[in-house]
This record gives sequence, C-alpha cells and structure tokens, in this order.
Amino acid sequence: MERKHMSAFALYQTLSVDLPPPVEKSSLQVAAKKKKKKENGVAATKVNTVKSQMKADRKKMKKKALKCVKKEESLKRVTEPQEEEECVNGDGEALDALLVQLAGVNNSRERASQLFQWLIAPVPAKVFFRETWEKKPILVQRKNPHYYKGLFSTAEFDRILRQEDVQYGVNLDVTSYTNGKRETHNPPGRALPFTVWDFYESGCSLRMLNPQAFSSTVWNVLSILQEQFGSMAGANVYLTPPGTQGFAPHYDDIEAFVVQLEGKKHWRVYNPRTEDEVLPVFSSPNYDQAEIGKPILEVVLEAGDLLYFPRGFIHQGDCLPDCHSLHITISSYQKNSWGDLLQKVVPAALEIAMEENVEFRQGLPLDYLTYMGVQNSDKDDPRRTKFFSKIENLMKKLTNYAPIDAAVDQKARDFLHDCLPPVLTPEELASSVQGAPARWERGKIMDVGAHITSQTRVRLLRAGCARLCSDGDTVHLYYTTDNSRVFHKEELKSFEIKPEHTDAIEFLINSYPKFVSVGSFPCDFSEDRISLAELLFERGIIHTATPL
Repeated sequence: MERKHMSAFALYQTLSVDLPPPVEKSSLQVAAKKKKKKENGVAATKVNTVKSQMKADRKKMKKKALKCVKKEESLKRVTEPQEEEECVNGDGEALDALLVQLAGVNNSRERASQLFQWLIAPVPAKVFFRETWEKKPILVQRKNPHYYKGLFSTAEFDRILRQEDVQYGVNLDVTSYTNGKRETHNPPGRALPFTVWDFYESGCSLRMLNPQAFSSTVWNVLSILQEQFGSMAGANVYLTPPGTQGFAPHYDDIEAFVVQLEGKKHWRVYNPRTEDEVLPVFSSPNYDQAEIGKPILEVVLEAGDLLYFPRGFIHQGDCLPDCHSLHITISSYQKNSWGDLLQKVVPAALEIAMEENVEFRQGLPLDYLTYMGVQNSDKDDPRRTKFFSKIENLMKKLTNYAPIDAAVDQKARDFLHDCLPPVLTPEELASSVQGAPARWERGKIMDVGAHITSQTRVRLLRAGCARLCSDGDTVHLYYTTDNSRVFHKEELKSFEIKPEHTDAIEFLINSYPKFVSVGSFPCDFSEDRISLAELLFERGIIHTATPL
C-alpha cells in the first residue's frame, strides 16, 4: 500500500509537545508579548507581511516546479565507468548495522576507506579519485530509498529543536529564494519548534549548520570520514518545503557530497564560468539566473541518491510540489590546496633566506622606482629586464630554504584543531581512560588500583589522533581526543614532550594499528616508559589491549 506523503510540519503536529493553544492566551501573556515586541523593536506586522508574501510566492513556485515533474523521467543520468571492486554495504543495509560492522575493523584508516566506499557505492573509490575528484560532477541513482536510512531524518531534526539549544544564525538558518531574491529570516535567540515550523509552513527552507553537534550518528560518520580526506569533514542539513527553493545559484569552496535522505529535489549543476573559478579559494556570491548559462547536469534526486560536485561548480536545487526534501551535504577539502600549503612555506622560506644568504639582504637599485611599477610597465627599458631576471634568480634560490616539513606540520596542526573527536566503540571505551572503572561507591573510592606496567600493551586510539611537531626549541604532541563536537569551541590541544620521549612517541605512531608493550618503548629507563604511557593514557591518546 502506498504511503501517503506527510509534510514535516504535519509530522511535527502529530508529536506530543506541550504547547499552549494560540487562541487561549491570558491578558498577562498578551501584555508580555506586546512588551517583548516593543523591546526588540520588531513589529509583528513586518513578520506577518513576510510570511504572507512567502505564501503567495510559494504558490508561484509550485506552478513552476510542476514543470520539473514532467521533466523528471527525461533527465539524463550521469554515471562513472565501473571496475571490479568490492563495495561495502552495497545493498544498503541499515547504517547503524554498518557502523557496528566498521567498529570491528582494526585500522581506523581502513574503517574510513570502507565508509567512504559505502557513501559513493557502486562507484569504486579508486575510479572516483582518479577520474572524478576535483574534476566533474557525478550522480549515483540507486532506486533504494532506504540506502542512507539512519543517517538523519526530519524526526531527528524535530527532536533536536525540542531538546537542544539551537540558536538562529549559529546552528540554524531560515532562508528563502523567491522571484530571484535570496533572503535570510533569522530572528534572534533560540530556535524553538513553534516558530521554526511556522517558518517552514510559510515556505522557508531550514538549514542546520552543524548537525554533528547534535546527532551522534552524523558525528560518528564525519569523525571516520575525516581520516579518509586528511581534511576536516563537515556537514549541513537542508529541509525544504514542497514547491520552494531556499538558495540562489552559487558555487562553494568545498567538495560537496549531496546525500538525499527524504523526498525529492530538482538539481541543476553548471560548469565554472571561467578558468579563474575552477577550484576557487572562496565561495561565490549569489548569482542571477542570466549569469550562469545552461546546466551541464539536471536531475531529480530521490531518497537514497547521491550527487557530488567539486568546488567551483555552480548549483541550485528546488523542491518538487508533491513532497518535501531533506538532504545532508557532507563536505571536505576547504583550504587544502597546494597554494594553501605554499602560503605557509614561502614566508618561512623567505625569513630563513634573509637570515642565511646575504644576497637576499642586498639593497634594491637606487633608481628602481623610476622604471618599475605599474606606471612604468609599458616602458621598453633594459633595466626592467634585468630587474625581472634578478627576481627570478632569487625565487629559484628561495626553494633551497623552504621548510616544507615544518609547513606541513603547520597544516597538520590546523587539521587536528578542525577534527571532530573520535566516537569510541564499546571495546575502546572499556580500554581507555573514558571507561576506566574508578568511581565513588558506598561511601568510598573503588577500583583506582589498576596501573600500567611494562607488560601492558597499548596503541593510539586512532591513526591520526596525535602528531609530533617541533615548535622551534621544543617538541609538542598535538591531539584530537579532547576536541569538541562544536567547531573550534576548544583551543588546539597539545603538551610538551621531553627530548628523551620523542623516539617513543614516533615508535607508537608508526606501530599503529599494532598493540605494543610499554616495555618496548625506546626509552633509557623503565620509569620513563611507564610515566609516558600513563600520561598518554590520561589524555585519552592511547588505549590498552585489554581493560586495566
């Protein structure tokens, strides 16, 4: 039997939420509400006017969107050539079961590889990175609406609104795009269901900016995928009412994986307009329809489908009139280019070159201002040729002073600060400091006698959870295990490593995923091995092969 479509607002109305009926307001409530409006300086008539206008515009959008339905069967499907390669969860088993399966994978990098393969299946990951990544869009249509089941849902969206402290502009945006005009309608303060669903019913789209802060499943998925990309993995959730569009055409500065979770959405993707917009450094402003040309891909995504496009590809999505749309965009590779690395390499190389090579400290020609600069750029002057030749010669020599490893470590520190903390499996919890049995019970402290010994076997909690970096005269260990689920809520975590312990840290990092005994640490004294292991255990960086 076909299930009748239920809008997100209708779903919300079926939930048991203790909200006072709007028609039964006491005089005290009415007076308080008027006072609040006056204090905020926001006229109720203005809000009502916006919503009324949006309802009218929504009717127009529905008529326009009806045309999209007729196109749906004729839209071109884009696929990648297939290779024989095993795909994880190819039949779309429940995500929670997949995550349980992946928790048993011994190596976190292999875990990340398998989860990414599930995300883009049946396209083999090797083919994707060789032929598609950063090059062109790809569409995966599965005809399986349950493939991404368990990742996120409208019911989860509603639960978060009711139970979590969701703030407009920080965690949630209310948006619309009608008659070529993109608007944000965020009021101040907390986003409560009563107001949020009223905006939705009026035709506004809802964008949750950091669902990983509220959804354990999204947190788990992103914390695994960040090891696949070696770059921050983020996400936004978009809930769009039937027959509406929430955003203007634009391009982003991230690699985007659009995962359709519920309903349908009509997408149009356009090539970068110029070479300067290929793999851009920054996101674009909003474009008018006349500025973007014709789409290279036009498709209706259904639940279970995936659309990927690189940064720089203009895109827009509108909702069909017969159902709402819920999708999550998983993103990565923001500011992770060769140019971003060179921004750290070149200034440092120049500083070193000026310290060590007198040629970089020699003065400029006395008269260089008379023949160089924009006002002299059209001059046919041999002195200009000589000047350019000198600069070119110095630039070539600059590479000899480039501290490339140090610059890579700077990028690594940025990445570790961006990272989500790992989601521990039950086994990891039991064998790490987070699950240590020490507790207060029956008026006294219990189970504090467990200690690390030379025979205790340990390893890093994750392959990429810690990194050893030199900060000039000192060496620090940077780590992610104490990071927050909220982006950069905490400062970057690190502590100084004694010189006699650096070899042991490198040994631990390079031994992953094997467990090694504390007694095998390359330290001079047994006390040093045990004290280092205790420090790493207390910081949540390592766990033991069996619970202490």
